[in-house]
Amino acid sequence: MTQLDTFLSRAEALLARIETLLPQAANAAPDWDAGHAFRWRKSNGHGRLQPVRHMAPIALDDLQHIGPQKEQIAQNTLQFVSGRPANNVLLTGARGTGKSSLIKACLNEYAARGLRLIEVDKDDLVDLPDIVELVAARPERFVIFCDDLSFEEGESGYKALKTALDGSIAAQSDNVLIYATSNRRHLMPERMSDNATYTHDEDGDLHPGETVEEKISLSERFGLWVTFYAFKQGDYLDIVGHWLRHFGCNDQQVEAARGDALRWALQRGSRSGRVAWQFARDYAGRGTA
Repeated sequence: MTQLDTFLSRAEALLARIETLLPQAANAAPDWDAGHAFRWRKSNGHGRLQPVRHMAPIALDDLQHIGPQKEQIAQNTLQFVSGRPANNVLLTGARGTGKSSLIKACLNEYAARGLRLIEVDKDDLVDLPDIVELVAARPERFVIFCDDLSFEEGESGYKALKTALDGSIAAQSDNVLIYATSNRRHLMPERMSDNATYTHDEDGDLHPGETVEEKISLSERFGLWVTFYAFKQGDYLDIVGHWLRHFGCNDQQVEAARGDALRWALQRGSRSGRVAWQFARDYAGRGTA
């Protein structure tokens, strides 16, 4: 290799390193017509919106025994796509009860009216200002979706989300809402030692200390709290029946599957909607029906 070749090789390597530090095409807007849902992806420190080309086809009618929760979320989302005031939403409660499925179903319901979904991982919440700026001038209405959200003390995403919800000097864009799901209502671990920070006055009134106040301050910035509860046995079997019919089973076959469905739930220690759907896929797929 000549000295010129060596020089050119080193120059190319240097340019490649410099390019990773400069704004790149990854920060450019995506193909907005490629889909109704997007994921925020990071590469070499730069973010981009990646279209999701095949969304789960779940509909609001597929979600059983969460009527009040479904009504609240659907109404809030309808207000949003209609250009009326709407709230950021925190969906909390038992696992597998339809929290994230409800958000996806709302997207399918209102996509034709301009609703779009952007899924953001917890570790990327620090990029929320960049995401909001990227979509602020768009005519669509964007729900930023954070699934299975929880924080440990000191995580950077906690303060970034807190600021994005209600704390920035800039007004929140009117075409962006944040929907988050979590098994924790306050999004932070709650420890026995937190009780030591409570104080009481002369009248006996109890007041939370700074540690507790900090832990509940994030969830309080969501305007709408929606709680999901574990299903009763009858509710679980109803959901099993819905999905078995979805996979082509008749009423007689659904009735015959009840015992297997209960044993399936017992093995998993849960009678959730997710477990019911998994059972129905297995039962129908094996041709047991």
